[in-house]
Amino acid sequence: MTVPEGPGPHRRADEPSVVPVLEVGGSHVTAAAVDLDRARIADGTRCRLPLRPGIGPEDFLATLAEAANGVLAVGALGACTDGGVRTDGGAHPVRGARADRGTHPDQGTYPDRGAHPSLGGHTAVGAHAALGTWGIAVPGPFDYAHGIARYHGVGKFASLDGLAVGDLLTPRLNPRPTRLRFLNDASAFALGARLTAHPGSRRLVAITLGTGVGSAFLDRGTIVEDDPRVPPEGRVDLLTVDGRPLEDTVSTRAMTAQYTDRTGRPVDGLRELTARAAADDATARDIITSALHALSGALAPWLTAFEADTVVFGGSITAAWPLIGPPLTAGLSHHTPSLARLTLSARADGEDQALLGAAAFAARSA
Repeated sequence: MTVPEGPGPHRRADEPSVVPVLEVGGSHVTAAAVDLDRARIADGTRCRLPLRPGIGPEDFLATLAEAANGVLAVGALGACTDGGVRTDGGAHPVRGARADRGTHPDQGTYPDRGAHPSLGGHTAVGAHAALGTWGIAVPGPFDYAHGIARYHGVGKFASLDGLAVGDLLTPRLNPRPTRLRFLNDASAFALGARLTAHPGSRRLVAITLGTGVGSAFLDRGTIVEDDPRVPPEGRVDLLTVDGRPLEDTVSTRAMTAQYTDRTGRPVDGLRELTARAAADDATARDIITSALHALSGALAPWLTAFEADTVVFGGSITAAWPLIGPPLTAGLSHHTPSLARLTLSARADGEDQALLGAAAFAARSA
């Protein structure tokens, strides 16, 4: 699972230059075509659709297929908004036609397929993708090798447990791809961050902070999961703090609950909590600082063992990087002074990085 050192010249001649990808989040799915020669999302190909809480298997698969087929149909390659409407004035495929089943009951039809200038004259993203591989970034737990969801007990996706996403999604895509390649969303984020921002990093660690804690360890662009230098499966969320799971201290759920317990006031997610901390709310600041020191203590021995040179943070908490960066840096160097030499960075464009990383992964695995 090796990705190129950077865009353009490092891509092998037999690798696709335009790769279709999906990124599945807790509340959305985004489809796009990635131009690996330019290390960017091809203009106008991003389509982002909502995934409602507790979504069932059929609706989940249908939503992924709608988003994906919107990218495959070149006629639909117009900039999309979160509402599913193209800003060029045309109908988004979710509101218009299904590429695989004719007219959508809502309204309209797909325009005819043709060449799209942002793809260098390719007759269709689909024509290119039909001979290649889709990259699909999804959160765990998931059987990535076989494309099967393992969401037992995972509230918002619990009804998808055991769903053979790969087998059931493939025939819904038109044209039908030769292969779907699944990878963890944090791994995709790490690969994208290395590709675009840290191509010279030998050992990069990515940490995503939001609903939970995601992580990925890269050794020269290769995802490392089964190695004594990294936590089991490369998962930081399996670590403990004072005998309790790390996510009982470092997660949106944990920090917002602690704030409400201490103040009696509700807080709407991590973004609001960090905003309050930035506005000199002492309780919010104390909770965030304490959580980051706990995270630093859990990470420090693994960053040392892995000999990491770069740590990239993503997720909703990065919006407050000026607030969270200093306690993270201080916490890491307090536990292990040599970690003061680490390159620490935050990427607020986590979705872009995950899409790029999924494309790089798919291209190298094709």
